[in-house]
Amino acid sequence: MKTTVSVIKADVGSLPGHVKVPQDMLDVCEEALSKAKDDGIVKSYYVTNCGDDINLIMAHDKGVDAEEIHELSWNTFMTAGDLAKERGYYGAGQDLLKEAFSGNVRGMGPGIAEFEIEERPSEPIIVWACDKTAPCAFNLPIFKMFGNPFNTAGLIIDTKMHSGYKFEVHDIKKGRRIFLNCPEEMYDILSLIGIVDRYVIKRVFRKSGEIAASVSTEKLSLIAGEYVGKDDPVAVTRAQSGYPAVGEELEAFAFPHLVPGWMRGSHQGPLMPVSHEDATPTRFDGPPRVMALGFQLKNGELQGPEDLFDDPSFDGARAKAVEIADYMRRHGPFQPHLLPEQELEYTTLPDVIEKMEDRFEAIE
Repeated sequence: MKTTVSVIKADVGSLPGHVKVPQDMLDVCEEALSKAKDDGIVKSYYVTNCGDDINLIMAHDKGVDAEEIHELSWNTFMTAGDLAKERGYYGAGQDLLKEAFSGNVRGMGPGIAEFEIEERPSEPIIVWACDKTAPCAFNLPIFKMFGNPFNTAGLIIDTKMHSGYKFEVHDIKKGRRIFLNCPEEMYDILSLIGIVDRYVIKRVFRKSGEIAASVSTEKLSLIAGEYVGKDDPVAVTRAQSGYPAVGEELEAFAFPHLVPGWMRGSHQGPLMPVSHEDATPTRFDGPPRVMALGFQLKNGELQGPEDLFDDPSFDGARAKAVEIADYMRRHGPFQPHLLPEQELEYTTLPDVIEKMEDRFEAIE
């Protein structure tokens, strides 16, 4: 049977500052999705948070970009945002960039990762959620999962995976996309996705056409025209039987690579794999976090989740992330801790520099 999994997220309020979604806001979301299940809009759901972001995980039969699902999500975030305003929580409604729903939440602030699949007899999926970073945070680990045999042994030894995958890469600055095959066009893929302020992996497919992964690529600053908060992306991937094993996908995060975000969305920091309990960034509003929730999907029912990074084998990655955070913080307001100038264009730093413009003089 065909099932759609939609992961839709938004930051609509937290405490204190940008740390964590309060439980009463999660309760509001739980109530809304419970009613949606009773009304037959969704078959199953799970409400959670990663730091200050609410994540709505829904399984249904409405297909990708379904207006009914997107409107449900929008209204749920609006209700939670109204509660945040009433309680005085920080950043109330900050990711809701439009006044009213218009058929689809794309371009309205929330991030979306969703796919429609023909369920296998056993369908393991992983939902990934980040805080304090940008969509490009998934570029390296998604490539490792589906393109790097040093991470994913199945690319070599599993005949169902040996032909590789097709990557859909988006140019978020020019609003265009390209499809590239791996391993045949691996170097072309890498030439793009390493330029993280412009190119992001949106989807990955098996060569036979079945989708393998979907990533949210919505960039708030490009929608709003100014810096309003980091994008805090989500993703959903399939695992096992023609896809990387669960352990291979998790392995892609064992190296805490540098990602943009952190304090005021203006710094480079290590992406730390954490359990849900530890997905509450506090040090310099960070460092950036990623959590992984594993589900089994059957007839539209989400069974789980298993908190996959709640595992001592990732303690080394977390320790390394702390070490990297220490190193980067010692740079203070200097690059490479501070993001490049082009990534700061939607912050207020240009205004600070502009005030000095008439004091510059030509060098003799």
